[in-house]
Amino acid sequence: MQRWLVRVLWGLVVALPAGTMLLWWLGTLPDESHPAVGRVVFGNVPDALIALFYVASAIFLGAFAYFFAVRAKNWARGTAEKRPGQWWRRFRELERGLSQRSVLERADAGLMHAMIYYGFVILFLGTVTLELDHIAPAGLKFLEGRVYQGYSAILDAAGLVFLGGLALAGVRRYVIRPDRIRTKTRPEDGVVLAVLAVIGVSGLLVEAARIAVDGRPSFEAWSFVGYPLSVFVPEGSAAGIHQALWVTHVFAFLAMLVIIPTTKLRHMFTAPLNMALSPRERPKGAMREMPNLLEATDVETIGTSSVEQFTWKQLLDTDACTICGRCTSVCPANQTGKPLDPREIILKLGEVAARTGSPAVTPPVGVDAAITVTSASVFERITAEEIWACTSCRACDEVCPVDIEILDKILDMRRYLTLMEGQFPAELGSTFLSLENSSNPYSMSQKSRADWTADLDFPVKRLGDPGVTAEYLYWVGCAGSFDDRNRKVTVSTARLLHEAGVDFAILGPMELCTGDPARRAGNEYVFQQLAYQNVKTLNDLGVTKVITQCPHCFNTLGNEYPSLGGEYEVKHHSEVLMELVKEGRIRPKSGNDQTVTFHDPCYLGRHNDVFAAPRGVLQLVGDVVEMPRNGTNSFCCGAGGARMWMEEHTGKKVNVERAQEAVATGSDVIATGCPFCFVMLDDGVKEIGADVQVKDLAMLLAERSLD
Repeated sequence: MQRWLVRVLWGLVVALPAGTMLLWWLGTLPDESHPAVGRVVFGNVPDALIALFYVASAIFLGAFAYFFAVRAKNWARGTAEKRPGQWWRRFRELERGLSQRSVLERADAGLMHAMIYYGFVILFLGTVTLELDHIAPAGLKFLEGRVYQGYSAILDAAGLVFLGGLALAGVRRYVIRPDRIRTKTRPEDGVVLAVLAVIGVSGLLVEAARIAVDGRPSFEAWSFVGYPLSVFVPEGSAAGIHQALWVTHVFAFLAMLVIIPTTKLRHMFTAPLNMALSPRERPKGAMREMPNLLEATDVETIGTSSVEQFTWKQLLDTDACTICGRCTSVCPANQTGKPLDPREIILKLGEVAARTGSPAVTPPVGVDAAITVTSASVFERITAEEIWACTSCRACDEVCPVDIEILDKILDMRRYLTLMEGQFPAELGSTFLSLENSSNPYSMSQKSRADWTADLDFPVKRLGDPGVTAEYLYWVGCAGSFDDRNRKVTVSTARLLHEAGVDFAILGPMELCTGDPARRAGNEYVFQQLAYQNVKTLNDLGVTKVITQCPHCFNTLGNEYPSLGGEYEVKHHSEVLMELVKEGRIRPKSGNDQTVTFHDPCYLGRHNDVFAAPRGVLQLVGDVVEMPRNGTNSFCCGAGGARMWMEEHTGKKVNVERAQEAVATGSDVIATGCPFCFVMLDDGVKEIGADVQVKDLAMLLAERSLD
């Protein structure tokens, strides 16, 4: 898809100048119009200046297209990635970008941005409208009478909105200075604001001077800004002032044509483009596919380390970035003092790509001249510490207003560090060995996977035993099988399923870790060892429906196993339990005498959009009190991205930050629906010395329904 875009942009290098010269010629064909209520397009502008305007515009529009074309050539350095079809989704994403709906999701900066954008767009369309009227034959001209007066009023209003937005931008960047803006303010930002302000102010002043030159006719009162200002233009020198202001306005316009593609302002074009190209068939919870490493013999590298190994879309992302810092503001690693800043990952990749391009182009944002890049390796600018701090919570991707995919890049770089360089945290070494030797990260014997069934007063079927079949496979997961706290969740879930008459069975020792910890830690080889064996087991047993209490297993089984040949209907236990309650097969006792706050697991919520079912269950067992950061905006527990198996050596612990937020709600119980979240929050509550219980939603429902 990137190739056609490059060709289109190179075509525009020729088409835009040619089109501009064509407009000049077309404008000379009709007789000059002098409407009773209207204006002469180039009134008081000498022919020489008109000629200079069109020639200069042609040259600068060609340069404008050229600068974008060489940037697109840089994106094309990336590897192929197919994103076919899905035209309706693309249209909706494009509309979301062009309408500013994505930006307005944050009201503070959104309003300012929308004022600049809509003001600019209306002023631009006003200029296009004027040019169309200029080249139209005498009988088809339309900017006359009431149409002209309405047109004048609209453009004056747009000019004020545009300048108001610029004023808010200046105050926000140079007076209020929020951290995520202050740290990325560069001299170019002042230049951009200044040039845009000159365009806006000079446009209104040119109008005022033109009205003065025309003798301030009464119909121009509809220009409610320009008409009052025209009083201050001396009658004797009005013509000269008008020409000087007109030249200033044109120079500002030409400067803008260079500024847009060479500064962060380029996002006004690249952001909507990026959004339109973002829809993909791969589920958002799935990592990028890899070839079968167990059989492949021609794989030269795994993961990404150099610019050319990233996809074209990942490189386009770097030029679509608005440098807004929303990703930074929600990153649990960054907000607890870790070295990771998601925005920096994008900007550093973009910087390396820009500086090593042929030809080199300007980086996404200005950088210190002392920083050098000598090769296309991203690890010249990105450190391993940044990459390993990520919890893979996907908050950065979710909050990005222009659909930049940050997590994919981090996980692809982890693959390279782990399998090509052997550069991973020491704690992961034992985890990888456990997964390879014991098929679980706890180093427990597979024979003990079903030991939890001893706590039940009924037998649990096992698939693989002679004559055993079941509608559902209950995928217990490693934590649910081996971790003492989470075995209680498993027992509660099994009891609820049994009480509701659900026909289910387990795998017992045949169940291996899904491989999620290995894959998120970059060890694609170990992941595939486990995953392919699991897929074979499930397919051989004829499994079609799966229930699991672990969002990580839920995500891997449902979103990643299909590409390996495993197609199953996978449900989180909260979804199944809610269905059973609705069907009357589980009947919770009445009386909500406790308050409960729910922590949204990242791999259940943001990765898979399951938000309602867990809350539906909890509303049956108590009054739900939401934390400030909930739902899509939930804060991570700190265990995702294989961080469960790593130590935190820098900053505040993520689980402590989240535990404090949960305890601050004053709730009696902190509930979750993930074994990792259960452990992390329970440890966090104990570390801060709070007297609050942490339980899985299945435990709470079992207490209300069975005990």
